[in-house]
Amino acid sequence: MTTHGKFGRCSPLKGNSLMKAVVSTVCHKIFRGEFFLYDMNAMRFNTRIFNCLFIVLLVGCERSVPTPTSGTFESMGTTITVFPYAAMPIVQDVFVLTDSQMSEWKEDSPLALINQHAGNTPVQVPQNLFHVIQRSLEIAEMTSGAFDPTWASLWELWKFDENHAVPSQEQVDALLPSVNWKNVILNKNEQSVYLPLGNIGLGGIAKGVALDNAREVLLQQGFADFMIIAGGQVLVQGLNGRKRWRVGIRDPEKSQAEYFAVLELTDTCVSTSGHYEKFFFEDGVRYHHIIDPRTGFPSEGVQSVTVISQDAALADALSTAFFIMETGEAIQLAEELSAVEVMIITSDGSIHQSSEFQLSLEIN
Repeated sequence: MTTHGKFGRCSPLKGNSLMKAVVSTVCHKIFRGEFFLYDMNAMRFNTRIFNCLFIVLLVGCERSVPTPTSGTFESMGTTITVFPYAAMPIVQDVFVLTDSQMSEWKEDSPLALINQHAGNTPVQVPQNLFHVIQRSLEIAEMTSGAFDPTWASLWELWKFDENHAVPSQEQVDALLPSVNWKNVILNKNEQSVYLPLGNIGLGGIAKGVALDNAREVLLQQGFADFMIIAGGQVLVQGLNGRKRWRVGIRDPEKSQAEYFAVLELTDTCVSTSGHYEKFFFEDGVRYHHIIDPRTGFPSEGVQSVTVISQDAALADALSTAFFIMETGEAIQLAEELSAVEVMIITSDGSIHQSSEFQLSLEIN
């Protein structure tokens, strides 16, 4: 997305006013990492930036610096984009906190401690993490195990980097007993989690949780109109100017920049899971990252699933579950749930959607 700021003349500053304004701007930019006076790569003083600062001090400002319309940062293995820019620090704080508790990859996170103590002792966890694990188990039951946080027991078998390889059926069968959401034992009184074997992974719901939490904080801080893009999850609130936010749905058979539909939405979340996100080919077969916890192998028959719900965590989890479930069962469950819409694109390119989804769909 390309955005353009507006330039305008600023009031002339003189003496201490000019100095304070420049120093404030410079300190802010250095603190946020936008530029550095010292070039760490070349191990020398950055004279070009220093000279620019010196010129600014001499001549003052002729035009105001445009305020960015959006901001980005990295978290949870993806780029997070926030509109407007002023909301970004708040959203970033929420994502950092959520990731610190729910990342299975951070060795000191509470979730990692649960996995490290599997088969030994229960682990007391923060209230937020306890509730997310509890909710994950509820969604697992709702989807008959299509969404299962213990799928993470299969981590060691499936890599989607340069070291990728298809595991043997024997390797998968050896770990499948560890993949069962019913194995997880929660103690509400002690706020503890006990995992008898295997691992828990919250990658299928954590970004949705962060989006829900970020929305709550932003609304408390007085933000009425904003959009947060977190990989395949997009949360929109209020309006974009005087119009609803437009959210594109990627064409799973074409390049990343091509969309086949646009949704015009407000006050909701869109979550899309696709076979194009992480994958590799072996012997002409595509192996993607959405593992069916019931078989231990990537699910088949679906290219893309898009879920719309005001509940971002639920949308996040269901976009994974519906990818794995039989298409008819997924549509039926969406119809039974309150305020959940779904569109599924199967491997043959056909489109299946819940009854209300088409009301907000614009096919390109």
